[in-house]
Amino acid sequence: MRLGIDFGTTHTVVTLVDRGNYPVVSFEGGDFVPSLVAVEERTGSRRHGWEAFAVRHEPGWTVVRSLKRLLDGAGPASEVAIGPRRMSIGDLLAGFFSALHRELVEGSNAGIAADEALTAAVSVPANASTAQRFLTLEAFRAGGFAVEALLNEPSAAAFEYAHRTRAESKREYLVVYDLGGGTFDASLLRMTGKTNEVVATNGVRRLGGDDFDEAILALVLDRAAAGPLGDAARSLVLEECVRQKENLSPNTRRVLIDLAAIGKEPLVLPVEDIYAACAPLVRRSLEAVEPLLEGPEQGTAVLWSEIAGLYVVGGGGLFPLVTRVLKERFGEKRVRRSPHPFAATAIGLAVFLDREGGWVLEDKLSRHFGVFREGDAGADVVFDAIFPKGTTLPVPGAAPMTVVRRYRAAHNVGHFRFLECTRLTNGRPDGDVTPWHDVWFPFENALRGYDVLRAPVVRRADGPEIVETYALGSEGAVSVTVADASDGYARTFTLRR
Repeated sequence: MRLGIDFGTTHTVVTLVDRGNYPVVSFEGGDFVPSLVAVEERTGSRRHGWEAFAVRHEPGWTVVRSLKRLLDGAGPASEVAIGPRRMSIGDLLAGFFSALHRELVEGSNAGIAADEALTAAVSVPANASTAQRFLTLEAFRAGGFAVEALLNEPSAAAFEYAHRTRAESKREYLVVYDLGGGTFDASLLRMTGKTNEVVATNGVRRLGGDDFDEAILALVLDRAAAGPLGDAARSLVLEECVRQKENLSPNTRRVLIDLAAIGKEPLVLPVEDIYAACAPLVRRSLEAVEPLLEGPEQGTAVLWSEIAGLYVVGGGGLFPLVTRVLKERFGEKRVRRSPHPFAATAIGLAVFLDREGGWVLEDKLSRHFGVFREGDAGADVVFDAIFPKGTTLPVPGAAPMTVVRRYRAAHNVGHFRFLECTRLTNGRPDGDVTPWHDVWFPFENALRGYDVLRAPVVRRADGPEIVETYALGSEGAVSVTVADASDGYARTFTLRR
């Protein structure tokens, strides 16, 4: 069975590839699985998805909401505190996807046999780091899925749009505005036949419906003069804020907030006060869209008149303020909301995965990746951009793209400091800069098999020739093989935070 799986901050949606159709899978609780893990404080036992949702208010259970947000800044050894326990983020994710696999077999309408192999196309935020991509892949594989492709979320949503409307549009370009529960991504794509080319991508790694919920909660607690709340009471009021936000329509004028959970009378709020509290968040999303229309780094400025429209996907796009602001900025007729706001990405993943469809994606890196190097005989430090932002990724199934660096070692130990960033200023990392874990390699034969972290680093004038071979896969993950060319000794590192 072939599946499109959109692992969202609040919702995980699964679609099937079914003879040119891409139905959304229904579970016993709805057309999605909540991205939740609940941990029993005494025993450490876990529940996932709808089972976690069912115990979210029961004593003794701690619920990890917005599971996907844990990946921001995480690495393979990262842990999170859950009640009195510390748990590996990788284990939490693997447990969630194992439970998803079980629910697909036992508690859904997908019609999947227990021993049936599941091949999936999986989504990640366009601005996800390589570490996040690596952890996502590993967790899906640990959960029993064979991941054939890892696509950026707006790129996947564009396939849903192209599959449904391409014949109707005379313009080749589309801007996808993807506002989910925890991340915001925007991509400018060029659609030619059945090929979708990513021209440019931008976004905000921590901006989504969760942030709107918190802004409304802060407003409510301030107006109610509620004071500090315990975790249980705060969770109940937050759920009420979420419920009221999701019930808003363009015609709503006032909102009644039930505060019985904290022993207070209901609070009436003008909807414009709610919009004012959330307006800075919407402005941040617009600031991320604007560079796509200018293309300063890619040199691919596209006129608004050449673009089919702004395609709005993700649950956050249902918030009426978002629609209002986008139409004011881009025009009433040019803002189009997907008929499947929660499922557009998952449908697009299934469209891409359908071998009979013939769809092709030409995706690009959304961040610069490189390494610091010594310059001017140690007097300076320079940044070597191995894979610049905008580098076209290999298509799924193709061989990785490789870049090679050769040089004479100037030290007895190689200490590699890798990072990624959203922009370069005068050749130096700038914007959102994310350092990765360091890598050490023995340039001196005597240090092989020795803990090079304990070896004093000394300069030398007769170092061996070193060859670094970097490999960039279709999913955006990077590995490097460092080799001593004199005798072939080599080590390969999977690079991550």
